[in-house]
Amino acid sequence: MEIGVGALCQMQHRGALGAETNSGDGAGLLIQIPDRLYREEVDFDLPPAGAYATGIAFLPNSATEAEEVISQFNSLCKEENLTILGWREVPINDEMIGPAARAAQPQMKQLFISAPDGLEVSGLELDRLLYGLRKRAEHEIIPGVKSSSESSKGMASSSKPHEGIYFPSLSSRTIVYKGMLTTPQLAEYYLDINDPRTESALALVHSRFSTNTFPSWPLAHPYRLVAHNGEINTVQGNRNWMKARESQLETNLIPGEIDRLFPICAPGASDTAAFDEALELLVMGGYSLPEAVMTMIPEPWEHNSEMSDDLRAFYQYHSSLMEPWDGPASIAFTDGSVIGAVLDRNGLRPSRYWVTDDDLVIMASEVGVADIPSKSIIEKGRLEPGKMFLIDTKQGRIIRDEEIKEGLANAR
Repeated sequence: MEIGVGALCQMQHRGALGAETNSGDGAGLLIQIPDRLYREEVDFDLPPAGAYATGIAFLPNSATEAEEVISQFNSLCKEENLTILGWREVPINDEMIGPAARAAQPQMKQLFISAPDGLEVSGLELDRLLYGLRKRAEHEIIPGVKSSSESSKGMASSSKPHEGIYFPSLSSRTIVYKGMLTTPQLAEYYLDINDPRTESALALVHSRFSTNTFPSWPLAHPYRLVAHNGEINTVQGNRNWMKARESQLETNLIPGEIDRLFPICAPGASDTAAFDEALELLVMGGYSLPEAVMTMIPEPWEHNSEMSDDLRAFYQYHSSLMEPWDGPASIAFTDGSVIGAVLDRNGLRPSRYWVTDDDLVIMASEVGVADIPSKSIIEKGRLEPGKMFLIDTKQGRIIRDEEIKEGLANAR
């Protein structure tokens, strides 16, 4: 955890600041669920790790509106047949944030939720149950609307994204702490981050420099699965295609009517938000995370004479399902079990990595984000265009690009 936060602070020069040096464009941290911390802090019983999900809810500033939004959310939970275990006050210290960040600062409450009693569901299966709830909440809950059921299911009730309730994450596997903060402010603001009981085998951090949207608390990185250095130039076309294919979507893995998830890509959000939402849909619909990333950011395969026939067939097949999300981008991704990164096909964003003799792997957009003795480094490298770098924390090893792609190309 200390290494992740330290690396984030070293990238302060990358993050954008406004006229106020204490209002940042955005900073954030994605980690595995710190079960010991939460179990010792909440005043209600939690199921075993993985059998409950949690996430921080961004709520309206107005206490009255926040209460109203939570009431609507509770009703949605009943409709979705999910059990709220309890809410926790998020311990924060906001003394250091600037006026612009404070003006946009949401109220926050941490939700703990599980499947109904008697239903043994955990991990990704539980996250699939929560997926429909979260999408409905973000689309349908608006302060001043008496009941979410009065809105047309599957349609956004508001033209403003994140007007009512927004969860940076709602998962049984990962938790996101983020906001309109500078990099040094993040660990000062969220007191959980520096708590010694906060433990994680991985950390995904990001300092935001917005290119196509204004700063806001929800648009800070990381998102639910990704953090992204660069931009997706094709995003408008990608959004349009996602909207066009909604009528063709079907799955038996995501329970309930699928149209309640629509629109998949929230209007008015950033390119990274749209990418994350499309990637999340693929993962919830049965794709492994590496396969979903390869589908969205394929390597240049059409004229690659050295590519195997099986891998070429993989890309050719998936190109009929989804168009590339293209642009100068280095995208890091994780589901709490695997963590990796992929570079755009032209290699226009740098990503370098180091492997140490005590099984620590660091990847960043530049060197020098962590003080690592040179004698402990056993491997150095850089991410290559169209190539994937992947670590499986359960297997405890790096999975190389060739192994990933050969496995996926021959899987079906």
